[in-house]
Amino acid sequence: MAIASLLLVVIASFVHASWNLLAKRAASVGPIFVFAYNLIACVVYAPWVLYLLGKGDGIAWSPMGVGFIVLSGFIHLAYSLCLQRGYQIADLSVVYPIARGTGPMLSTLGAFLILGEIPSGHGVIGLLLVVAGIGLITTQGDLSAFTRPRGQSGVRWGITTGGLIASYTVVDAYTVKALGIAPVLLDWFSNLLRFFLLAPLVIADPRRAIDAMRGYWWLAVGVGLLSPLSYILVLAALRSGAPLSLVAPMREMSMMVGALMGMLILREKVGSWRLLGCGVLIVGVILLSSA
Repeated sequence: MAIASLLLVVIASFVHASWNLLAKRAASVGPIFVFAYNLIACVVYAPWVLYLLGKGDGIAWSPMGVGFIVLSGFIHLAYSLCLQRGYQIADLSVVYPIARGTGPMLSTLGAFLILGEIPSGHGVIGLLLVVAGIGLITTQGDLSAFTRPRGQSGVRWGITTGGLIASYTVVDAYTVKALGIAPVLLDWFSNLLRFFLLAPLVIADPRRAIDAMRGYWWLAVGVGLLSPLSYILVLAALRSGAPLSLVAPMREMSMMVGALMGMLILREKVGSWRLLGCGVLIVGVILLSSA
């Protein structure tokens, strides 16, 4: 993988971990917060989008191009709602590692089977190490969570969420690589679709939505700025020629960044298992970058 593409994915990991840190502080607001930061994203990135559209560059107004943008928006929305539902009925320590672990693995398999990318020995080993590192960071070596009463539900919702991660990753990679749609346009129109799909939640009871967001608007601004940027950087790496089979697992190094941010900023306890997971993840990323 080219150094420029590698840097884009690494920067995206830090940005991704940062907006998740902000979103965690507004977890209690629920879908209204998702609506709010989608609104911010649509407004903030509109000038960039209008500039590209004015140049007539970066988008193919064809039935296939529009169809893939709409498909991306629906998959991203389904992913958000599915992840939230999984957290409601199952343990975080079960849903999250399965979702983040199966997502890049299925994305890479999709790259091999659908996009025709050819796997390398280093790439396969690196992928397995990334998935193993994610598992160690999130479970801290305690696999008993998978056998608890709600563990089976967590497995089902985690796999479903991971499947959606893989789906939008493959769809979006094809959209920017094969159809030539600019990453910022794909992400913006996808956000716009999610905005309209979530709008009925606000329209049904505007006062309740305003009350729910009181004190959380600055967090919504931060997420609205950083969330699209993190994904645009990943899509830009794909558009520049980086193979999806390497980018998909590499972007999960945000798990490592998030763990370090939790330790340094939130003062969370980071045990030996998480440190081991970070080390395994780093080795996996190095192998992927050299593949």
